[in-house]
Amino acid sequence: MAEALETVSRNRCFGGEQRVYRHRSAETGTDMRFAAFLPPQAGEGRRVPVVWFLAGLTCTEENFTVKAGAQRVAADLGLMLIAPDTSPRGESVPDDPQGAYDFGLGAGFYVDATQEPWSKHYRMESYVARELPALVESALPADMGRQGIMGHSMGGHGAITIALRNPGRFAAVSAFAPISSPVNCPWGEKALGGYLGPDRAKWREHDSCALIEGGARVPDLMVDQGTADNFLEAQLKPQLLEAACARAGIPLTLRRQEGYDHSYFFIASFVEDHLRWHAERLRRAPHP
Repeated sequence: MAEALETVSRNRCFGGEQRVYRHRSAETGTDMRFAAFLPPQAGEGRRVPVVWFLAGLTCTEENFTVKAGAQRVAADLGLMLIAPDTSPRGESVPDDPQGAYDFGLGAGFYVDATQEPWSKHYRMESYVARELPALVESALPADMGRQGIMGHSMGGHGAITIALRNPGRFAAVSAFAPISSPVNCPWGEKALGGYLGPDRAKWREHDSCALIEGGARVPDLMVDQGTADNFLEAQLKPQLLEAACARAGIPLTLRRQEGYDHSYFFIASFVEDHLRWHAERLRRAPHP
């Protein structure tokens, strides 16, 4: 599979390399891009732990890569960072009919659509959870026995739900301002209704709180939420995740960060804490 990767860019960064790749995806039926930071510890046959970052609405693989400032810490900790795009793209890929930012291009919501016309290309759960990891394992020095996953907003929803839906795969899970319960917010109702249809029982299969209520578990969870986030009350609702974790006995570190908003300034302020959270847990994970 390594030969299927086209290198878009390579830049020396903190002793490692920041790369961007393009490849043809069987899941989405489109060309897809993803960013990969390889720390200096990677190489000479050595595989390093990998942390996935799932971005939010309107984003591409570039937002986290350029704005979060994560590479310095990842280089110090010996972590590979993988940042996929948030949706399929291309002339054949349908977009929101009204051109809204919260559905369609840049808003794949990390689910596999079942409704037309979205089902042909919008298969972001299978892409992120299966196709891309197989490609990364075959082409890059990633230790797939030691994986963490984190994300922001829509990507925070994606990180938590994918971890819950793939028990045992991720040794560490964290999120910045996640959409905690998409079945209970306008963004989620629009996206899940559009991609999955009107049956709300299907939506619950991609809702962190509902999955936890149904018995899905992660060992523990770290979430940062800015108190000045303008999406806090209507869309994010961290109190729902807090209550679900409390009922299930899942240790949740929920840090309400005073005065921080929803932007990458917020993420850049606390990304080191998240990477160190992941590194600590990945060190405990058994080597393959």
